[in-house]
Amino acid sequence: MPNNLPSSSLPLSGKTILVTRSAGQSSQFTELLLTAGANVVEMPALEIGSPSSWQALDGAIAQLSEFDWLILTSSNAVDYFLERLIAQGKDVRALAGIKIAVVGEKTAQSLRQRCLQPDFIPPNFVADSLVENFPEELADKKILFPRVESGGREVLVKELTAKGAEVTEVAAYQSCCPSSIPTSAEVALQNKKVDAVTFASSKTVQFFCQLLEQTFSHTSAENHSSTLASYLEGVCIASIGPQTSKTCLALFGRVDVEAEEYTLEGLTQALVKWAASS
Repeated sequence: MPNNLPSSSLPLSGKTILVTRSAGQSSQFTELLLTAGANVVEMPALEIGSPSSWQALDGAIAQLSEFDWLILTSSNAVDYFLERLIAQGKDVRALAGIKIAVVGEKTAQSLRQRCLQPDFIPPNFVADSLVENFPEELADKKILFPRVESGGREVLVKELTAKGAEVTEVAAYQSCCPSSIPTSAEVALQNKKVDAVTFASSKTVQFFCQLLEQTFSHTSAENHSSTLASYLEGVCIASIGPQTSKTCLALFGRVDVEAEEYTLEGLTQALVKWAASS
């Protein structure tokens, strides 16, 4: 909904925010920031696509009735899993005998848009909270976990297995680094016009670093970390939650803002607080 406040009185007025969400997933976050008065520069640091093979997922879909639980930890997992279900000639009725656990309200919304209700959403929007608060004994439960092909949450599978669950992991989608960054983002970074850069996942942090190294590769590989530091000097690094913050600390040596609620709205509020105190 458009706001009617003069732009200068909005909380993020005068701030340029770099958004690293994947292309096609950034519009909602961009809208939140624009509504708060920010100038937004989009730099997708993630591309989502099909896995290298559908074989494992197709095999699991053929045996859906054998599973007790389906765990979905992202909107991408929801979308790719259900699209593949339909491609295999089935529909949501095939999930009638299986309970669904999701991580995060956005994932739950994606599921509801497909006319499915989650049976369990952990209280915190992080995967580790799912195991701690699981509504049933996990011993001998058969769990299907469609996930990103590489670089996903190993900890979740280890914790579920440690509790006695039998987890079947299948690649449902893949995330990779884009080949280049938009000119607008390159110019904004070079000219020190960015006030804050936002990260909504660990992968966007990793790929952002790769993209900066590729784009500004005229500097030697040895001092790429100092190059990163120079482009981010004075720039607020804003993270959506603890896992993303860990990656920021590992690669940048700092995190300036972390959302209290691990959602895009929470990240927006964290930026509003930061702007008020900066």
